[in-house]
Amino acid sequence: MSQGACYHCGLPIPEDVHLSVVVGGAERALCCNGCQAVAEAIVANGLDDYYRHRDSLPESPREAMPAVVGELKLYDHDDFQKSFVRALGEDEKEASLMLEGITCAACVWLNEQHVAKLSGVTGVDINYATRRARVRWDDRKVHLSDILAAIRAIGYRAHPYDAARHEEIARRERKDMLWRLWVAGFGMMQVMMYAIPVYIAGDGDMSKDMEGLMRWASLLLTLPVVIYSSAPFFRNAWRDFRFRRVGMDVPVAIGVGVAFTASVWATISGSGEVYFDSVTMFVFFLLGGRFLEMVARQKAVSVTEALAKLMPALALRLPAGASAGGATEQVLVSDLHPGDRVLVKPGETIPADGRVVEGVSAADEALLSGESRPVAKRPGDLVTGGAQNVESPLVVEVEEVGEGTRLSAIVRLMERAAAEKPRLVEIADRVAGRFIGAILPIAAATALGWAWYDPSQALWISVSVLVVTCPCALSLATPIALTVASGALARHGVLVTRGHAIETLARATCFVFDKTGTLTLGQMRVEGVHTEGGVSAKDALRLAASLEQASAHPIARALERAAEAQGLVLASVDGASAMAGRGVAGRIDGGELRCGRPDYVAELHGQALPAHILAGSGASGTRVALGDGRGWLAFFDLDDDIRPGAAELVASLRSDGCRVVLLSGDAPEAAQRVADTLGIVDVRAGVSPQGKHDAVAELQGTGEVVAMVGDGVNDAPVLAQAQVSIAMGGGAPLARTQADLVLLSDSLVHLRFAVGLVRKALRIIRENLWWSVGYNVVAVPLAISGHVTPWLAGIVMSASSLLVVLNSLRLQRQPRVSA
Repeated sequence: MSQGACYHCGLPIPEDVHLSVVVGGAERALCCNGCQAVAEAIVANGLDDYYRHRDSLPESPREAMPAVVGELKLYDHDDFQKSFVRALGEDEKEASLMLEGITCAACVWLNEQHVAKLSGVTGVDINYATRRARVRWDDRKVHLSDILAAIRAIGYRAHPYDAARHEEIARRERKDMLWRLWVAGFGMMQVMMYAIPVYIAGDGDMSKDMEGLMRWASLLLTLPVVIYSSAPFFRNAWRDFRFRRVGMDVPVAIGVGVAFTASVWATISGSGEVYFDSVTMFVFFLLGGRFLEMVARQKAVSVTEALAKLMPALALRLPAGASAGGATEQVLVSDLHPGDRVLVKPGETIPADGRVVEGVSAADEALLSGESRPVAKRPGDLVTGGAQNVESPLVVEVEEVGEGTRLSAIVRLMERAAAEKPRLVEIADRVAGRFIGAILPIAAATALGWAWYDPSQALWISVSVLVVTCPCALSLATPIALTVASGALARHGVLVTRGHAIETLARATCFVFDKTGTLTLGQMRVEGVHTEGGVSAKDALRLAASLEQASAHPIARALERAAEAQGLVLASVDGASAMAGRGVAGRIDGGELRCGRPDYVAELHGQALPAHILAGSGASGTRVALGDGRGWLAFFDLDDDIRPGAAELVASLRSDGCRVVLLSGDAPEAAQRVADTLGIVDVRAGVSPQGKHDAVAELQGTGEVVAMVGDGVNDAPVLAQAQVSIAMGGGAPLARTQADLVLLSDSLVHLRFAVGLVRKALRIIRENLWWSVGYNVVAVPLAISGHVTPWLAGIVMSASSLLVVLNSLRLQRQPRVSA
C-alpha cells in the first residue's frame, strides 16, 4: 500500500516509509533517504522556489540534480552519494560516472587531462566504448560537485552512473542521430536531382539562368544539412578550438565549412564550381558510419549494462515468522536488512544475497556465473542477488544487501576493468593524437601545392584530405575489441577485473596452477585417521577440528565436517592463529597444539615421523598431522577429486606450446599424484607462500610470461607476482581481489574457453591496428594526388571505422560452452 506520492520525485511512497521535509512552512512526505537528502539541501540553500516554479516532476531524484547542481552542490551530500560513491580510505573517494558528449578518443583525452589537473583529484579513467568514468579524489581538497562543474565547463555532462538513465541517454543519442541522418539523406537525394542534369548536360544545353536556379535550389536544400545534420561536427570543433587542441571533428568541420562557403560564394557570384552534392553526400556517409558504429558499440557493452540492471528495485518482505503463503509488504530493495525474509515468486529476480529457508526451485545464474542451466535450490542453499527464480516460490533469508552483495562486487570489478587502459590502448591514443595534429599541416600543404599546380582542383582535394585522414579506426581498434571480448567472457563466467588482463593472458607462455581448490574440487574429505600415544580417533578429530576453526582452507572444512558427522562438540581455542600454507596453532585446556603439515607440527616437539607413517606416505592424497609439546597425536588422510575439465585444459595448453607447472604447498606425494593424473611434468610441492612467490619470479626471470591460477589466501602473494592472475570464484575473497580475472563458474572448461578467446581477441586487435594504419597509408596519398573525391572520402573514412567495429564483433559469435 502506498501513502501518496513523494513531494520531490513523485514516486509512490511505501507504506512503512515515514520521511518528510518542511517546504514553504508545510511538511512534505518523501519516498526515500535520497529524496530527503536532496530536498533538505534545496531548502537549506534557500532555493525553495525550485519547487514552486518547476512545471513537471523529475523522473527520479537524480533527474532533479542537473538543473541546480551548480548552486547547490547536492552531489556532495553523503546520503546522495551512497549509490555511486565508495570510500577508498579515510578521505579518498571513488565515483562511477557516465559522460554525455563523448564522440571520439580526443574527447576522452581532453576530459582525463582536464579533470586530472584539478587539485585533489587522485585518478581518472574513462572508457571510450562504454562512456563510463571512474574518478578518485581527496575529499579534503576537492568535492565531487567541483569535478562535475569542471567537466561541464569544457562542454560535457557527467552524471552518477544509473543503468536506467544510461539506457535513456543511449536511446536519445540514437534518436538524435537518426534524425540528423534522415535530414542529410533527404537533402543529399534532392541536391543530386539538381546536380545530375548539370553533370550530363553538354555545352550550351543548359541556359545560365537554369543553371543558376539549380544552384540556388541546391543551396537551400544543403542549408539544413549543414546547419542541423552537421551541427555536432561544428560544435565539437568549436569546443576543441577554445581549448587549443585538434580533435577528430576539426578536419571534418573545416572540410564541410570550406566546401559549403566556397559553393555559396560561387552561387552568389555566378562563377566557379559548387560542391553542394559533395557536402551533402559526405555528411550523410559520415553520419551513417557513426550511427552504425554507435549501435554496434552499444551492443558490445550490453553484458555490462545487463549486469548493472539485474538487481530489482522492489522486493516482497514477509513479516517475522510468516511463511510463503502469508501476507507480504512491498518494499524498496535498498530498505532490506540482513535477517529479513523475502518471498521470491517464479520469474522474479532474487533481490539480495541470502539463504533459502522455504521452498524448492531452481535459479538462473547465467549472467552471474556463466552456468547456462538453472541451478537447483532447496532449504539451506545460498542464493545470489540478481539470479532469477524459475520454478516455484522461494522464501529467502537476506544475508547481504547493497554494496555487500556478490553482484555489486562483480559490477565494481567490471567497472574497474572497463576504466583501466591497457598498454595497447594508450599507445593507439598517443599515435592518434599526434596524427590528428599532423592533419591540418598536411591539408594546408596539399591546398598550396594544388593551388600552384591547378587552382581549380585545390579546394575539393584539400577537403578530401581533411575528411579521409581521420584516425577514428585507430582509436577504436583496441578498446572496442577488448570491450566485446570482456562481454563474451562474462557470459561464460569469466570476469575480467583489470584492463591489461586480456592482452597479457593472450601472451602468457607459462601457466602455473595451485592444486587444492584449483586443479581439484577443493571439497576434501577425511579418508582415514592414524592415532599415536593412546589418543582415540574421536578425540584427535575433535581437537583438530577445534583448531581448524581459525582457518578457511578446504582441509579445515573437511575436518570440521567429519567432526560434525560424528556429533563431536568442538573445544574452545585460545590464541588460535593460522600460518598460510603451514597450519594452525592454539591452546586447548592450557596445552599448545598444532595441526597442519608434519614439518610444521614437528617444530613443536622435535620428534621424527613414526616409521609406519613414513612408510605409508603417498598412499593417500594429503596427510595432515596433529601434535602437542609432547609429540604426535594423530595423522589424518584426506582426499579430493580432480576438477572436471582439468585434464583437457592442461592438454590444450601443452599442445599450444605453453609450459604447465603445478605449484603446491601439499606433500610431494599428493602433488605428484595429481600431476600424474593430469599429465603435468613440472611439479613443485611442499612450497610455502613465499616459495611460490619466488618460484614464479624465477620463471619470469627465464623470460616466461606467467599466468597464475589459484584460489586460497596463501595464493594472494603469488597472484600479485604473476603477470596475469586468475582466481577461482569460490575461493578466498582476498584471492579474488588480487586477481586480474575471476572464474565465477569455477569451471576449468570456461578457463580453457577464455584462453582461446583472448588469443583470438589479440589477433583481432592486431588486424584492426594493421587495417587502421594501412588505410591511412593508402588513402592519404590517394587523396593528396586527387584520386579521392570528398563524398568518396566520407564513405571510406566511415567504412574504416565500421569495419573495425564489425571485425571486433566477431568475438561475440562464440559457441556456448557448457561447464
